[in-house]
Amino acid sequence: MAKIKLTKTELKAQTDALKRFQRFLPMLQLKKQQLQSEIAQIVAKAEAVGARERAAREDLNRWVGLIATDEPLVAGLVKVKSVNTGEANIAGVPIPTFESIETDVKEVDLWATPAWVDSAVDVTTKILSLQCERAIYDEQRRRVTAELQTTSQRVNLFEKVKIPECREAIRVIKIALGDEQTAAVTRGKIAKSRVPASEEVSA
Repeated sequence: MAKIKLTKTELKAQTDALKRFQRFLPMLQLKKQQLQSEIAQIVAKAEAVGARERAAREDLNRWVGLIATDEPLVAGLVKVKSVNTGEANIAGVPIPTFESIETDVKEVDLWATPAWVDSAVDVTTKILSLQCERAIYDEQRRRVTAELQTTSQRVNLFEKVKIPECREAIRVIKIALGDEQTAAVTRGKIAKSRVPASEEVSA
């Protein structure tokens, strides 16, 4: 703890600081709980998207045999051109939200390609969309987790450092001021006892 002045002014400053920390701490604790809850929800959403992606991949397995015999045809059949995102706010943290993707589909001769190509394009596009959505959830979790870490550090700072320091400073100052007041009273009594009786009468 930094050196403190043993004065009434310092006592007021420490008391005000303690009240401020005690007022902010519950808000920080509430924010910490909210962030923890939001992270759990983001993880659950990401897992749900992952499950949908696995299901889509299983659907794609139906075409694997066909694709394996026609690799030049399907190589680079669908590519992600751009990811459309929005923005939301979680406990003061700006996060991206997934909206959609835009794709480039390889031009093929519909008359010269198998009928299954269209279905393969649809399934591949779905998988790519789910992958991008999951990546957005990963970014959400990264940002909210970073804010949770910062908030947790502040909670610990207030709980374990600032509030105990203020309480200790207030205790020390009160003891010092009390000792000073006792010493002043004692000095007054000593000084009074040294005044000659004749002076007390004349006074």
